[in-house]
Amino acid sequence: MRRDLLEGPLGTTLLRKSLPVVGGMLAMMSFNLVDTWFVSRLGTAPLAGVAFTFPVVFAVISLAIGLGIGTSAVVARRLGQGNLAAVRHRATDAALLALVVGLAVSALGLATLEPLFRLLGADAALLPHIRDYMGVWYLGAAAVIVPRVLNSVLRAHGNTRVTGLMMGLAALVNGVLDPLLIFGPGPLPALGVQGAALATVISWSLMTLALCCHRELRSLVALRDLGPVRLLQSWRELGHIAAPAALTSVFTPIAMALVTRVVASHGHTAVAGYGVGSRLEAISQIAVLALSMTLSPLVSQNAGAGHYARVRRAVLGCFGFVLVWQLLVWGLLQLLAPWLVASYAAGEAVGAVLRRFLWLVPLGLGAQGVVILAVSSLNALHRPALAMRLSVVRLFVLTVPLAWLGGALAGPTGIFAGLLAANLLMAGLAWWQLRLVLDQDSLSQSTG
Repeated sequence: MRRDLLEGPLGTTLLRKSLPVVGGMLAMMSFNLVDTWFVSRLGTAPLAGVAFTFPVVFAVISLAIGLGIGTSAVVARRLGQGNLAAVRHRATDAALLALVVGLAVSALGLATLEPLFRLLGADAALLPHIRDYMGVWYLGAAAVIVPRVLNSVLRAHGNTRVTGLMMGLAALVNGVLDPLLIFGPGPLPALGVQGAALATVISWSLMTLALCCHRELRSLVALRDLGPVRLLQSWRELGHIAAPAALTSVFTPIAMALVTRVVASHGHTAVAGYGVGSRLEAISQIAVLALSMTLSPLVSQNAGAGHYARVRRAVLGCFGFVLVWQLLVWGLLQLLAPWLVASYAAGEAVGAVLRRFLWLVPLGLGAQGVVILAVSSLNALHRPALAMRLSVVRLFVLTVPLAWLGGALAGPTGIFAGLLAANLLMAGLAWWQLRLVLDQDSLSQSTG
């Protein structure tokens, strides 16, 4: 068992663990970009058909993310308690749960494929392309879900190097297979959009196989005393955190869709500028998202070991880092703004909207980082309901209403100011709630 999350220097440990995650996240971002680039060569209808699948694919990935968060929190806490037998049980049972969920998604998805996408608005011209893509993708749903849970087990142990390497290799395999399977050079058959889905499934399946062969994960397999009582107990514990986390992952795109609708009421130029700005915003948050994935197992392990002073130092240190880091990112975006506007804005009107976005919204990304880290820490502390409530407040009580109010008062500039205000207000609320939880847990430990 690694001791660095429990004993190592906090700053150095978090930095060393986060860097591989950054690389892995960049690799994962390439999946859709690479698929979209190659599929676009097939024509408008295939590209539109694959685009129609993104909400469903994201929903399944959100489910996998929730399972991963629950797995990491449960396994890391057991590690902090030194209960290695329970660690093996929970890791094994989490992988089995991921497999069962994956098979259920395959069966349900294939059974409801056409009715679901008709309900989402797909017409007769797009359904054949959707059927070709999702018919293959659904068959590999388990290969999409299981490796995310296995990677979470490794992260709970403090091993982020292997997870980052595996994600990078999966992205590389996908990039190599896409043109071969989509266009079929030489003797290979051209599979079109089926080839894009098959490339994804093969790359994730190979990643799953590689993870199952990894020595550290093989040592955690505990099938000897497997039974329904143990499985139900494990799955109940995992679901306590995984279900709210998965719901939170689904809430985010819903809220962003509502904000986009608010922006759309101000014209196509506003939507175009906001769309470019949103993509730049996502890239600007990679370091924060990677840090949240590293901080979570550190918090869980140390909370399990009763080291709440160390948890508090780690959380406060991360808050300070993201506030300074994102302020530097904001400054960099201001320096790059003329080039970004010239490169990505189609016309002066779009450029003006993008420039206002870059001035206002990234200024609140440090505060948003505090919220992300607070929610991640609350899940790690086994407070998933509170974490979900904070996310709901951020998205539907502050972000969407303040964006609407700002738009009504001052157009796109007001929308962006509303997004900034929502992040600033939410950061204070999230820190206050997390501090109360840490105080309660510390008091319970001292009086217990």
